[in-house]
Amino acid sequence: MTKFLRSFWLWLAAAIVVIVVAFVAAPSASSTQQRINHLESLVKCPACEDLSVAESNATSAIAVRHEIVLKVQQGESDTAILTSLEDSYGTSILLSPSTSGIGSLLWVLPVIVVIVGVGAYLRLVRRK
Repeated sequence: MTKFLRSFWLWLAAAIVVIVVAFVAAPSASSTQQRINHLESLVKCPACEDLSVAESNATSAIAVRHEIVLKVQQGESDTAILTSLEDSYGTSILLSPSTSGIGSLLWVLPVIVVIVGVGAYLRLVRRK
């Protein structure tokens, strides 16, 4: 069992490193065009299934892209732009769930399940 626990902790450490690297290597929205590209990648095409407005050439996607460009040029924050799009098109316009309200449950629940699972496993190992 000790060898299994060492392997488990190594895999857990590797997963944490991958997650940290993914967040650190995420594109920064420093320039205006990078910011626009980033926002376009977060917003779902209203007429397509599972495509961002950046990937789609549908008329509605082009309209949303123009709206994003206009709002960025007007100096609105990313949060204000995404909130405005959610108000206009509904919460399903975003490709990832919201990190506030009920959407936060979608982010927190898997972490809680993993913690409870690891705790249950360790408790089971200690009993034996």
